[in-house]
Amino acid sequence: MTAPASIHDDLTGTVLVGARVVTPSGVLPAGWVQTSGRHIAAVGTGPLPDGVVHDLAGGWLLPGFVDLHMHGGGGHDVTASPDAMAAAVEFHRGHGTAATLISLVTAPVQSLCEQLSWVADLAERDPHVLGAHLEGPFLAPSRCGAQHPDHLLRPDHDVLSQLVDAARGHLRCVTIAPELPGALDLIDDLLAIGIVVAVGHTDATYDEARAAFDRGATLATHLYNGMRPVHHREPGPVLAALDSDAWCEVINDGVHVHPAVVTEVLARGTERLVWVTDAISAAGAAPGRYLLGGLDVEMRDGEARLRSSGALAGSVLTLDDAVRRAVHDGTDIVSASRAASGNPAAVVDLTGRTGAIEPGLRADLVLLGEDLRVRKVMSDGSWNEERRS
Repeated sequence: MTAPASIHDDLTGTVLVGARVVTPSGVLPAGWVQTSGRHIAAVGTGPLPDGVVHDLAGGWLLPGFVDLHMHGGGGHDVTASPDAMAAAVEFHRGHGTAATLISLVTAPVQSLCEQLSWVADLAERDPHVLGAHLEGPFLAPSRCGAQHPDHLLRPDHDVLSQLVDAARGHLRCVTIAPELPGALDLIDDLLAIGIVVAVGHTDATYDEARAAFDRGATLATHLYNGMRPVHHREPGPVLAALDSDAWCEVINDGVHVHPAVVTEVLARGTERLVWVTDAISAAGAAPGRYLLGGLDVEMRDGEARLRSSGALAGSVLTLDDAVRRAVHDGTDIVSASRAASGNPAAVVDLTGRTGAIEPGLRADLVLLGEDLRVRKVMSDGSWNEERRS
């Protein structure tokens, strides 16, 4: 075994030590992770395997995060231009997001087609870009939130075909309000071509939402937000999602849902919980005015709201913040990590590629300090600052 080396040295065939390693089955307090090229070669405790040893000097080593719902960050709106889209991805990569869907809000169909082509171009260059999530246009006007109401549409097979064609195989998820006429048939169309169906921005009753999940929808878009609230005589889509074992997105920023609500979702089981950012361009940027889908947004005091109505307009969250908040609120770090990595990876069928610290998976890792703030981010076996050098 060779002598210990700097964390900045070449990482081909190296052994990372000195941090608590968070695996799907638990924390390894004195664990090590061996990387080889772009992948994790081995994980364990005790005697070290051969390789260059890198002492991480404390903290927590987690798998890279997977964000299924991101509109922007670092001052960059993904719908503004291809360069802005790529810059938003890089901003979140710096906060530990190893893989991301790019979420597009409701817009004219031609605009969505253009934006989907940008996503396709970026995904074909960067394997950490998973493709597109269409958050619209097939949403309920009564629950449109920060979606532009003028561009909402009823489910339409021809429109869907245009959008699918524009994405060139990179449309991965579509949010739909299942109570709209033709929604269930459109769900069938989406599932037939392998696209994940999410229920969201919906005024559906429990039975209407449950019909969508029974039909094959597997994801609830930002649970509790943008949907009919729970009532003791009409529990609506929230309980339909929880009862159906759907994956449930939660924006864990302390604004969109109360910590007690997160506790309630966790009580149903951590294996279906998915942290998402729903971040807009204001994430990581200064307070002020921003745009989301052509609508004016004001960001201040850590909240982004429409200037016209005061409705929440996405978030300024990053996934490292979501994990840190969860742990501080009492969630164990294994469950908090799983909701940021393994669970969302499973939603889009990445299990076996990324989302956990396990042999054979990509070496996508996040080193958090004792305060659970990001110290280092590794993508494909290289620390991010090395990728930029």
